[in-house]
Amino acid sequence: MSKLPRLSGRDCIKVLNKFGFVESRQKGSHIILKRTINNMVVGCVVPDHKELAEGTLRGILKQAQIEPDDFVMKYRD
Repeated sequence: MSKLPRLSGRDCIKVLNKFGFVESRQKGSHIILKRTINNMVVGCVVPDHKELAEGTLRGILKQAQIEPDDFVMKYRD
C-alpha cells in the first residue's frame, strides 16, 4: 500500500482530470466528477477542502475505481 500525498480537493481534481474525469456539477462544497469507461459511467465526489484526510482520499479513489499506486504516479507527472 503506497503512501498517498497530502493535497487539497482542487489538486485531487486536477489529478483525476488526468484519468478522464470531468466536473459534472457541484452542491455546496462537494464537487461531483464523472467519466465513462466501457459505456459505464463512473462517478466520485470530492470535497473542496484545503487538505483531504488520507481516508477521504482513499474513499474517493475507491469510488473512482483507481488504484492508489496509479493515482500517485499521475500525481508525480
